[in-house]
Order: sequence, then C-alpha cells, then structure tokens
Amino acid sequence: MTSSEVRTLKQAPAMMPMFAKALVRANVKPGANPVLPNITVRLTDVVLDSKHLAAYRRVCGFSSDGFLPTTYPHMHAHPLFMTLLLDKHFPFAVLGLVHVRNIITQHRPIKEREQLDIECRFGELTRLAKGYEFSIITTVSTGGELVWESESIMFRRGGGTGETTERAPRTASPIPSVYETWYVKENLGRRYGAISGDRNPIHLYAFTAKMFGFKRQIAHGMWSKARCLASLQEQLPTQPFTVDVSFKLPMFIPAKVLFAPVKTEQGHHFRLLAKDGVKPYLEGTVTLADSD
Repeated sequence: MTSSEVRTLKQAPAMMPMFAKALVRANVKPGANPVLPNITVRLTDVVLDSKHLAAYRRVCGFSSDGFLPTTYPHMHAHPLFMTLLLDKHFPFAVLGLVHVRNIITQHRPIKEREQLDIECRFGELTRLAKGYEFSIITTVSTGGELVWESESIMFRRGGGTGETTERAPRTASPIPSVYETWYVKENLGRRYGAISGDRNPIHLYAFTAKMFGFKRQIAHGMWSKARCLASLQEQLPTQPFTVDVSFKLPMFIPAKVLFAPVKTEQGHHFRLLAKDGVKPYLEGTVTLADSD
C-alpha cells in the first residue's frame, strides 16, 4: 500500500458548492475493481462557534452543560467527509450512498472552548452480495490528545457479488412497555440541514425527496442518533464510552415516533421506532469503551 496523502485545509470547505459537484458526478461508475483513494484530510485549530453549538443543542434536544454533545464533533467532520467523497479518485457517485451504521467513541468529555484538530480518511472497502460497503474514519484531538473518534459505515448498491446467502429468520423485537413519544415536525430536515450543512434534497421537502425515489422527505440519521443521546444525556458515562448505532429504515417526516431505552449491565440499549412500536428506524447501544 502506498503512503497516505495528507491534505491540510485552511478552513472547512463550503457545503453548497460541494453538493453542486456531487450532482455533476452523479454518473460516476465504480468499474470492475474499485479502490478507495489513500488520502487523509485534516482541519486544525478548529474554534467552536457558540451560536452554532446552541442551535445544534436546540434542534437535537441537548441541554447546556459546558461540554460538547457526544455527536457534535460530527458537525465539523462532515465537510471533510464530502471532501473525501468528491475526490476525483473516489470510485462512486455520492448521490445514492446510504449511511448504515455509525460508531462513536468519546475518550473524555470535550469542553466547549477547546481547540480541535480533526482528521478524516477512508477505511476498508468490502464487496457484498448487493453492492459495496466502506467506512470513513474520523479522529478528533486537542493538544495531541485523542478525545473522540468515529467510524461511519456507508453502503453503495450495485456491482455486488450476487451471491445468495441464507439469512436467519428475522424476529421482531417486542413492543416496548416503557418509551417516550416524540413528534417530529415536517421542517426538521431543513432545520438540521441549516446547522449541519447537509442539505441533501431527500431531507428538505416532499417534492425534492420524490425526485430521488422517496415518498416524502426523511430525517437525517445523525439527527436521530443525536436526539436519542440527548434523551440519555444525564445517564451517559463520564469515562470513555462507545455509542454504536445501526440505521434500519428511513423516517418519513412529519412523524410520531417512540424512543425505547433499556438499562443493561453494559450500559444502555435503545431503539427508535415507528408509532406502531415495531418498525425500527435505528437501534443502538451505549457501552464503556475498552481501556488500554
């Protein structure tokens, strides 16, 4: 493997021009043997905007406690994600990628005023039966100390092996007996998109979502994860912990949803469900991270 090319950015790139570039590259084909570019994108000395942080807390439901919400560093990583995905050597079109899983490890609480160094790079690319799966690895450090890291696992349909594998019968989880009811408004995608910079048309309006095959707009997966953690905020560990979430089905908005957390020996297990208490939007765990 060749050494990684490291690109240090002077500032976070603007999101709107990158979405325009994503539209231009909508017909990119992976070819028979796609390979991910071996590049790392860095952004150093990031100073957080208190107004932006306050707006993020409002839309996701976090209270102000002097520390960054567990999911907040993802806001500063997203432009770096797009930089990787729009590299001329990236073999797939950005449009059509599906975020299927996100794993965050917070090594310690991050104070609001700490300056952050952020790096993003590609992980492994795997060919599956129905397409390709790859990950984007993000690390956040301050003063040389690793404080936060994540793995975002993406799926691209098409070009898979076509192999058929036997699946174990899917058993529905029991309808929860304890849950919170949330009412997700129609404008959520626009509100979260304005803060995150992720103004993908599938999240904005019914008519823009229909252009991409959805019956109406869908909530951002990372908003769903953040909203779940906001509900658990007072119960999250102060020692290193990992939040592992799988995104199951799209949440069409507006929607009435059920948040069902369960305390476990390892930490917490939680689900975000449709109003019927059965159809899952996401499922996740909070567990203490392995210590060295």
